[in-house]
Amino acid sequence: MPDSSQPRALWGSRLGFILAAAGSAVGLGNIWKFPYITGNNGGGAFVLAYLICIALVGLPIMMAELMIGRHTRRNAVGAFMSLAGRRSPWQLAGWVSILAAFIILSYYSVVAGWTLDYLFRALQGAFATPPGAGPGQIATHIHALFDGLEKSGMRQLLWHFTFIMLCLGIVIGGVQKGIERWSRILMPILLGLLVLLFINGMLSDGARQGLEFMFRPDFHKLTPGAVLEALGHAFFTLSLGMAAMITYGSYLSRQENLFDASLRIALLDTGIALIAGLAIFPVVFSAGLHPGAGPGLVFKTIPMVFSSLPGGNILALLFFLLLAFAALTSAISLLESQVAYLIDERGWGRKQATAGLAVLAFMVGIPSALSSNLLTHLTPIGELGVFDSIDLIASNYLLPISGLLTALYVGWFWSGHAEKEELLAGNAGWIYPTWHFLIRFVAPVAVAVILYYKIQETGLFAFVGRLF
Repeated sequence: MPDSSQPRALWGSRLGFILAAAGSAVGLGNIWKFPYITGNNGGGAFVLAYLICIALVGLPIMMAELMIGRHTRRNAVGAFMSLAGRRSPWQLAGWVSILAAFIILSYYSVVAGWTLDYLFRALQGAFATPPGAGPGQIATHIHALFDGLEKSGMRQLLWHFTFIMLCLGIVIGGVQKGIERWSRILMPILLGLLVLLFINGMLSDGARQGLEFMFRPDFHKLTPGAVLEALGHAFFTLSLGMAAMITYGSYLSRQENLFDASLRIALLDTGIALIAGLAIFPVVFSAGLHPGAGPGLVFKTIPMVFSSLPGGNILALLFFLLLAFAALTSAISLLESQVAYLIDERGWGRKQATAGLAVLAFMVGIPSALSSNLLTHLTPIGELGVFDSIDLIASNYLLPISGLLTALYVGWFWSGHAEKEELLAGNAGWIYPTWHFLIRFVAPVAVAVILYYKIQETGLFAFVGRLF
């Protein structure tokens, strides 16, 4: 049984909390996905739509999750048990978020391991400009590096294990001595690396094209699908629905201004995504290439560009160090949200809980590391491998379900209006009623639309129809 007599660990400072929470939000998706979808969905028009979605959906749900955590001083599952009762079906919101965090960590660690492999290769000089090499030879060399990694199950397992161990080493230290201390180290370095790459991008020949790609508004490209893309990314990029913000909120001082903290986290997350685009795309355009989505951009296009530039190996080293730090700050929040459950609800010690979950996440991630096509033809949505299948389940189904349940409960069923007023104390008078309106009416509808859109997009309805 949990020992409720133990005092709750708290963040040592406001800055430590903001850096840790922003680190949770800033991940690999900020470095490649947001810049790409911005450029292909209307540039500045998409950025405007995204910021509106952050304000109307992302911030209200983030504040709700932080409120739940701080009010109950519990993990995601325990928080809903505390508020709604141990037998209440509302605890499903907590269980879904914990499950999503575990699933995401298991395969996220595999991709993060790729960044470690490339970082190691950059240290070996693998991305240095080959003497006399032409573009074709450079492209062949870079593609061979990625293909070699993709086909080597043992290499992927080694880096998957290494990344999980890095997460374990940080989380096992606790809130202040582990997560907060390392967030204070990793986040400033991450920002410094990003600024260096940004300066390099702005000094390249493709700076103007990169700026236009990211910020030139094209409202013809801002289709309903693009708006839904902005809405979905606004939700997912802030680490909502995966127990992280509830857990981090449970370590937050009651004197902290939640609106101010949430706003700072959202601005830092969005700013990093935008600067990342301005660091990446100018050098891509300067090489005469077209930006592509997904891992191909990060692990093929960008290294190829760096290899064609003087001092390219140094740039590659900085870039993959940036990716590794971004992945690590996100992953530790995923692991911590699960560790908090075992400590709070099962009475486990931190070392026991962290080690056990790290080993389990490594084991579950093995199929993703060994083969991305292990379960081809066996998944409900079609020809997807293990990696794509679990990513689809966690990102497209579990996260929106958890976010929807949280918004509905806080907006309509949490009876403690006085407590909620108290949690928002210190803000301007308009904050609480505005937030309450958004969390009751706007956020649930928006997340429901995201969920319906993702289900339609992935063909789940058609699959169910075929079954019956």
